Parts: sequence; C-alpha cells; structure tokens
Amino acid sequence: MALILGIDPGSRRTGFGIVNAIGSRLEYVTSGCIRVEREPSLPEKLHRIYQAVCQIIEQYHPEEFAIEQVFLGKNADSALKLGQARGTAIVAAMQNGLPVYEYAAKKVKQAVVGNGAADKAQMQHMMMAMLKLPGVPQEDAADALAIAVCHSHTRQSLIRMSGVRHSRRGRLMGDSK
Repeated sequence: MALILGIDPGSRRTGFGIVNAIGSRLEYVTSGCIRVEREPSLPEKLHRIYQAVCQIIEQYHPEEFAIEQVFLGKNADSALKLGQARGTAIVAAMQNGLPVYEYAAKKVKQAVVGNGAADKAQMQHMMMAMLKLPGVPQEDAADALAIAVCHSHTRQSLIRMSGVRHSRRGRLMGDSK
C-alpha cells in the first residue's frame, strides 16, 4: 500500500492529486489546484506553492511524491517559470522527507491513455474512468492524478520484476529461501 502525491507544476496553477495504491488497485483520495495567478510577484507565487504543497503533505501524509518533468516549449520564459514552480514543489517534498520520482509528460500519457500524444480531455476522461470519479476533474488536477497513477504503474512493474512476493510494515519482501 502506498499513498502517492502527484504534482502537475505550473506558474499560475499547480495541480495535485493523491491516490492510494493497494497492490494494482487504485483508490482516489483527493485532488485539486493550487491557484497563484493573483499573487503579485513570482517569489510570492513560489512561496504560496511551497506552503500549499507542505500543507497537502501535512494533511494527507503521502509516502511518495511524483512530479512531471519540465519540457522545453517554444517560450523560454514560460519554461523557466515552470521549472521554478517545479523546483519549489520538489523542495517541499524533500523538506518533508518524501522520495521524489520524475516522469516525462509523454510517459504519463502513454501509461494512462496508451497514447503519448493524448490531449487534456482524454486525460480527464481516463482519470474519471480509472478512479471512478463522480465528475470530470479540472485539467491540472487530472494531470496530477495521471502522474500519480503513472508512478503507481511504474512502481508495480518494478516490484513484479524484482521478484517481491509480499510486504511487511511497508517493506517489500522476497522469498526467504
């Protein structure tokens, strides 16, 4: 069992989503957006993201932290701001003792939709279906949930490949021969 916090970083909206991975089964815990577009300066936006991520960690006690890697778009200024928001969220996770896992957007989309070029609507639909949500999640929250789901799938694959048969007190155990 692992409580996984997924983060979709942004300089105006940072999505978050928490899933509980119980073996290969996933349970929705919570999701939402940290909105910072009204903060007057970039340092204040980053501070708000840091505070909010720390508050989410304190409230839900996730055991693992997954975040989307930065991709270089057409606008270098936007990429820099995105990288700063991402770094801020990573610092909050590390400050709270969480292991950090990073995933490319294409890998997340491939893991969740089966298509590395999936659009936002497809991601929202898949998160609603996979996690049995009563409604369509907001775009950034859906992306954050998808990051957490991608981490869970990756984690399960690595566990299967390692030959682990069971766990005790959160520790993975192999055969004791």
